[in-house]
Amino acid sequence: MRGWLVISRNKRVKVLTAILFWAMCQIAIAESSPPAAEWLGKMNQAMKTLNFGGTVIFMKNGQLDTMKYQHSVENGLEQERLASLNSPMREVIRKSSEVTCVFKETKQKVVNHHPLDSSFIINLPQNTAVLQQNYQLTLLGQESIAMLPTQIIGIDPKDALRYPRKIWIDTQHFLPLKVEVYNLDGSVLEQVVFTDLSTDAITEAKASALDENKFHVKHIHATQAEPFANATFTLKNWPAGFEPVFFIRNSIQQSEKAVDHLLISDGFSTVSVYLEAKESDGLKGLHSLGSVNSVSKVLGNAQFTVLGEVPAKTVEIIADGITLR
Repeated sequence: MRGWLVISRNKRVKVLTAILFWAMCQIAIAESSPPAAEWLGKMNQAMKTLNFGGTVIFMKNGQLDTMKYQHSVENGLEQERLASLNSPMREVIRKSSEVTCVFKETKQKVVNHHPLDSSFIINLPQNTAVLQQNYQLTLLGQESIAMLPTQIIGIDPKDALRYPRKIWIDTQHFLPLKVEVYNLDGSVLEQVVFTDLSTDAITEAKASALDENKFHVKHIHATQAEPFANATFTLKNWPAGFEPVFFIRNSIQQSEKAVDHLLISDGFSTVSVYLEAKESDGLKGLHSLGSVNSVSKVLGNAQFTVLGEVPAKTVEIIADGITLR
């Protein structure tokens, strides 16, 4: 009996030692891991400088789209390409701020010259220091995505005016392999996830060989961005952290209706404010579709629409603060 007690006691000592060793390893890993803001900074750099591609699944508004994605950089110029794997067959190509949409079934090609240079995969905040004023950034452990180890970054807003999200960042190349956006109740609103990833040298991101003569090509030339001070309206209620990205007058080309467009962003969340001439009684009220909320109001002869991937309360606050100069 005494021998059994000695053996049992020794086993307990070994178990406790193993547990203590595991805990010390976890503390060491946590202490050696870069802070969450540093992970986002490295992700920004990787997204702008690396050649990579793979298969990406987009989940939004209850629909799934599987597409081939390709990103390349040539002479400092970013290029992206998305090609659908299911009907309707289409391609979207971005060269810096020029976005081309190719609809193969209808033989249409639309080229949009847009003043904003942004990724198809994720909005990329440039200043993580400012970002932390409105979001709590945390390290949430590691998981494998597309058979690659990733670090999970939690991005939780400090108010109810923007959505929480998580980003799974590849620990080797610092690329975002998965992004989830959550409603305020915790349910998933949007998801982008790579099912495979290649970082080998790839060719220039471009559309498949097309016979231009068989396609109807339409160019949408955005007018040059102007200072927001030139707008005929002002915003009195700006959620903390949101700043103007661009302001364009008469932003819809080849249209009988002129529309002014102001885009504001806090790095992750973006909101557009549109101004157009009122028609009949004008639209009013709140409308929602998945993660996108919009609210419309009429001031004099002007119709305003505030639209963005933010909670309904955010677009309502911004709309309430619109005044004519």
